[in-house]
Amino acid sequence: MVVSYCKLYLRANWVHSLKEKRMITKSIIGKVKSHYNVSISEVENQDAHKSIVIGFSVCGSDVLLNNKIVEEIIEYIESSTDAYLENVEKDNIIV
Repeated sequence: MVVSYCKLYLRANWVHSLKEKRMITKSIIGKVKSHYNVSISEVENQDAHKSIVIGFSVCGSDVLLNNKIVEEIIEYIESSTDAYLENVEKDNIIV
């Protein structure tokens, strides 16, 4: 079994409050959950209103397939929000 995980660091400079940030974050997470069968959540910087850090994981039996799904999700998130993608951390764990 292969577990692939990814952390996306997004920047939303136009956000002025945590309430706005929560709306954007919930929207991104909801869209991804409705299109992909992954575990996804905001994982860091919950109190910083311009910074959004979202983590997600994919389980499967093939590293290449998992990596393809991770890349699709990254592209989907980039296309579905105006937030700027600052950094991506990803890795695979073979269990």
